[in-house]
Amino acid sequence: MKSEVQKFVSEVRTLIDAAEGLQLRVDAAKPNTLVGYAAVFGSLSADLGGFKERIIPGAFKGSLSNGQDVRALVDHDPGKILGRTSNGTLRVSEDNIGLRVEIDTPDTTYGRDVLESVRRGDIRGMSFGFKVPQGGQRFLNESGLKVRELTNIDLREVTATSIPAYGDTSLFLRVDPEAIRQAAEEISAHGIANCRKKLLYHLASI
Repeated sequence: MKSEVQKFVSEVRTLIDAAEGLQLRVDAAKPNTLVGYAAVFGSLSADLGGFKERIIPGAFKGSLSNGQDVRALVDHDPGKILGRTSNGTLRVSEDNIGLRVEIDTPDTTYGRDVLESVRRGDIRGMSFGFKVPQGGQRFLNESGLKVRELTNIDLREVTATSIPAYGDTSLFLRVDPEAIRQAAEEISAHGIANCRKKLLYHLASI
């Protein structure tokens, strides 16, 4: 069971079916911080106008290493900026899952609105703005489905949105790491299949 739980935590990074009665608390040290994935590798997007899209692992590495000032926005609106990498209010990295983000939201009207919308579950996804460098894409035909694979992405912004192009993206309030540890112990003790209360909190703070 221990190895199963470790795999569940490290690879999926989402607690689904946590133990009954368990509550995952918002991190009191960072109550205005959002975490999530703006892109998930290997996941197909919605129809983008005659084709779907897939991101290949490593696609963001070049962009993240060149010092590009990436911004976090609301619905791609440059007038609603939640954070940016140049001042540390946005942290962006690539891991084995996808493009991981952590945003310290501002104490502004739209910043508070986004926090509340995420808390309620009205906003649970993300998207991103980008350009494709030369040679950074390829088109495939998969059983009649046209798929654009992105192998190199010039990342410009990530965005909180209720209508993400990629359904597997995520956005959550940062959870208290101690609560996550307790949740993992509950799953280890009782088993994933036997846990009943549904919780969908991101484990990016581990």
